[in-house]
Amino acid sequence: MRVLHWLLLLPFLAMFQVAVASVCVTDDAQRELCLDKPASRIIALSPGATELLFAAGAGEQMVGAVSFSDHPPAAEKLPRVGSYKRLDLEAVLALDPDLIVAWQSGNPLPQVERLNALGLPVYYSEPRRFEDVSTTLERFARLAGTEQVGKGAADAFRAGIDALRERYADESKVTVFYQVWEEPLMTVNHEHLISEAIDVCGGVNVFGDLPTLTPRISRESVLEKNPQAIIAGGMGEDDPGWLDPWRKFSTMQAVKNENLFFVAPSTLQRPTPQMLTGTRALCRHLDTARARQ
Repeated sequence: MRVLHWLLLLPFLAMFQVAVASVCVTDDAQRELCLDKPASRIIALSPGATELLFAAGAGEQMVGAVSFSDHPPAAEKLPRVGSYKRLDLEAVLALDPDLIVAWQSGNPLPQVERLNALGLPVYYSEPRRFEDVSTTLERFARLAGTEQVGKGAADAFRAGIDALRERYADESKVTVFYQVWEEPLMTVNHEHLISEAIDVCGGVNVFGDLPTLTPRISRESVLEKNPQAIIAGGMGEDDPGWLDPWRKFSTMQAVKNENLFFVAPSTLQRPTPQMLTGTRALCRHLDTARARQ
């Protein structure tokens, strides 16, 4: 009878084990992160991670973010835990998080490692390609228990980028200088998501072969490359002022043909679904540049 009793219980025990199974994902540092249950108190340590978490359906579980986490509007109401460059660890601990999303290349590593040493679950995020944006949405949704929302957002982003890639696959190439910062003058190499956006639109990043992700360059080097178009991110959503200094170089192709363009930085300089909007804008600008050659 006792054997029969345990045999009858086995299906229920299996169901119980599934219910309490860990929620596990592999982060961008190739570390496996497991939670006993979906996270309900999440802190994001970069504006991009904040956007991704909201897009994955985890906005209601967020309890803290760093400065400049301004999208969506609800993110502006979250308590601040410092900036992405300098974290306020006391503020982080006071919010009692059960998941922290760190920016692998942007946050101060010693501070993040301190949080790890205290036993807090840390996910290291570093999307480098468009596909990484989609997989990050899916992972965040798994960690937060919002899989349906995350899958929908990931699929929509994939479909939008794939449509642009197909649309511009056979267009003539346009050489592009993308200005990510003014002082010091900075751009991006081929490993950066912005460079993939340029490629999707049929552009060629003239500084793509440089060894660092966001290299510092000189104005002379830009003049030497003589790009057909210059794209600037500016310092605000409607501030193309970084383009003005280039206008005095009248012999450069981009200036001569009036191919100086601005793309709002929030749509192209954060690894989030908004990059679809930014990439569409970039593609339109390169269409204009083609027509002016």
